[in-house]
Amino acid sequence: MSLVEPSKNSGTGDHHDGVDYHSEDSSYLEKRTLRKGSAGWVLLAGLGVSYVISGDYAGWNNGLAEGGFGGLLIAGVIIAGMYLAMVLGMAELSSALPAAGGGYTFARRALGPWGGFATGTAILIEYAIAPAAIATFIGSYVESLELFGITDGWWVYLAVYAIFIGIHLTGAGEALKAMFVITAIALVGLVIFVISAIGLFDAGNLTDIAPTDAVGASSFLPFGLFGIWAAVPFAIWFFLAVEGVPLAAEEAREPEKNVPRGIIISMLVLLVTAAAVLFLATGAMGAEGLATSGNPLVEALGDGTAAKVVNYIGLAGLVASFFSIMYAYSRQTFALSRAGYLPKNLSVTNSRKAPTLALIVPGVIGFALSLTGEGAMLLNMAVFGAAVSYVLMMISHIVLRRREPDMTRPYRTPGGIATTSFALVIAAAAVIATFLVDPVAALWTLIAFAGFMAYFGLYSRHHLVANSPDEEFAALAEAEEELG
Repeated sequence: MSLVEPSKNSGTGDHHDGVDYHSEDSSYLEKRTLRKGSAGWVLLAGLGVSYVISGDYAGWNNGLAEGGFGGLLIAGVIIAGMYLAMVLGMAELSSALPAAGGGYTFARRALGPWGGFATGTAILIEYAIAPAAIATFIGSYVESLELFGITDGWWVYLAVYAIFIGIHLTGAGEALKAMFVITAIALVGLVIFVISAIGLFDAGNLTDIAPTDAVGASSFLPFGLFGIWAAVPFAIWFFLAVEGVPLAAEEAREPEKNVPRGIIISMLVLLVTAAAVLFLATGAMGAEGLATSGNPLVEALGDGTAAKVVNYIGLAGLVASFFSIMYAYSRQTFALSRAGYLPKNLSVTNSRKAPTLALIVPGVIGFALSLTGEGAMLLNMAVFGAAVSYVLMMISHIVLRRREPDMTRPYRTPGGIATTSFALVIAAAAVIATFLVDPVAALWTLIAFAGFMAYFGLYSRHHLVANSPDEEFAALAEAEEELG
């Protein structure tokens, strides 16, 4: 039942927390409904892995040029700890607040409308830009494999956006199943790589970068202690976007159980794959040679049959992440639009209960960004948006534990706020680290973030929808507080 009586027509009905609310009639929400019960925990775990798996195939290795094997290893262990702690915190939040807004829903309840929109914006920036970066990598892959005689990547960018938006428009169930198959193929490619690379492994290759004169430099840390920090953004590529699993909450069966299970299992799988490719690829080829490779797993295997198989399957890994992150940006856009933070037409769903414009509009923007061909910079922009959202989501967990200790939590984070406080500290350091590696990317992302916040401050905060599900979660808390 709605906490705010819906009016026949839209109109300002309430003002608090510096924003204006109105209620929409039942037809408004009927046009903005996702298909419930489309995914169990297996599909959700597959979704979490698919978000990230392209990062195992490429990108992470550039961290060797910043910190050497030791720097990237230490950064990877720290970042893995942060993601595991964050995932455990998000598992609790998603079980208590299962809605399509994900991080926005959590922060809206904990930090109010400004904090909720800031978190949703950071997540949306991450998910809208990451596919653009991945599209450039897919284009490079297609060109290098000489597929279809294509020599100009922009045709590939256009094709992948058009094809996969089309698949998503058929509905969440169909899209998630297709994504699961692609992800399974990409995982098979990693298994083939691991089996082949074991025989090529040489521990001496891990530390073949000559030490510099930096503070703390050694064969293990050739760029010194500072190299650990500089490697942090690349370590994030091993896990970037796994936090998007809660965005499927409204389309999951028993979301209070299946979403926490799905995100935790996917994180455990990713810990294994990250460790395998970091050690085996570097040990097979050498840190110095791998540091600048555009196709590290293939080059680590040399010219054999296994390398060719992994090369083709690597394309499936890139496609899996592209496909799944497209799902994530559409659900984040859908939730923010349905609640009035973004233009409301973006949340209208089609007959298959897929949010049409929420898929198309960010896709068009992403395609335009992909035409720059600056894949590395785009990924660093996505990392910056992600790190900002991590800070805000972990603050949300801590605030809700403190302020609402009696909130129903089907799953509780082991270690409580100590766990998420650790993730918060590392995430804040990661925000700073992105400025060290690519200040231009961080600055452009900050400008985009400021533009979204200006839109909210000047316009959309006066047009929020009180009876949207995400806002009702917050209204329920306020009502309970008043009664208490």
